[in-house]
Amino acid sequence: MPSETLPEVPVPGLKPRVRIAFIDRLLFFLGAIAGLCGVAGAAAAAHVTGSGSLDIAANFLLFHGPLLVAVALADHVGFGRAGPLRLGGILIAIGLIGFSGDLTVRALQGVSPLPMAAPTGGTLLMLGWLFLAIAALVPRRA
Repeated sequence: MPSETLPEVPVPGLKPRVRIAFIDRLLFFLGAIAGLCGVAGAAAAAHVTGSGSLDIAANFLLFHGPLLVAVALADHVGFGRAGPLRLGGILIAIGLIGFSGDLTVRALQGVSPLPMAAPTGGTLLMLGWLFLAIAALVPRRA
């Protein structure tokens, strides 16, 4: 018996499948990895004495991981302008790597491999948040 393909029946309230851009998949992936690293960092901070920096790094990862996931999805649900959304997400991802990475290495090894990584990462995080705010205010193109 030959296999038949059934016609697609539209479901009210459900959007048809859309192609997800690579940058959105990357931001979603980085958000999930940030969450994973945040949980691991928080667990490690609970067992390391004098781990204030590690605890801060874990918190930043846990706060910004879900944000990156939301940024990846925001354009696909019609919220915000894609350009500033994606730029904000990229800045946040890079800033998070610099800021949390530097604090983690400093907490675990006692040295900072790149002396300006944390301040630069923090600045990039703030710029990323600014671009997300801009994305929310700038109307989408028709």
